Amino acid sequence: MVNIAIDSEEAILELEQENPLEQMVRSGAVSFWSGMPREHFHRFLLRNPDFKIERDKHGYITIHPPMTYDSSFYEGIAFTLLSNWSLKNRKLGLAFSPSAAFDLPDGSTHKADGAWISIEKHKRMTEEERKKIAAIVPDFVMEVRSQTDRISKLKKKMEDTWIANGVRLAWLIDPIKEKAWVYRQDGTKEEIENFS
Repeated sequence: MVNIAIDSEEAILELEQENPLEQMVRSGAVSFWSGMPREHFHRFLLRNPDFKIERDKHGYITIHPPMTYDSSFYEGIAFTLLSNWSLKNRKLGLAFSPSAAFDLPDGSTHKADGAWISIEKHKRMTEEERKKIAAIVPDFVMEVRSQTDRISKLKKKMEDTWIANGVRLAWLIDPIKEKAWVYRQDGTKEEIENFS
């Protein structure tokens, strides 16, 4: 049995079949508007951990399809490098996996393929705040393009979501075209060719 929260008050739909979210996203990401309160959206996210689910500042929810073999490989490499760097420099901050969701100041909730938060920001969080989806802006995020992602949408997300909400440094990595883009809080961008 699969429990899927379709919260409109306390309603929970229980289905004895394949998770309908899997059926919805087979051919690509699915977006729809929902006015569900933030706490209901958090429950929806937490009850469906196998999916990358995000909500933009206008209330549109996007459910992304599962990663392909190659895409998850590249994402894994990128996160491993971030995690290893963070472990060697653990006094500076903490790395967060692609499953971490962040509530941003514009009201959106997003996930990156890897994120890093300074130790100063981390220490300001209470124990209670750390036990739920955090209302915190990472200092660094990275997004790794998958085979189902449109690069134009990812570039927009880097600027309009991550940088606009206060991320200091963001990397967009495209293993398909072997390119990367670096976005900084001051608005500067840099394109790197032959990135592999």
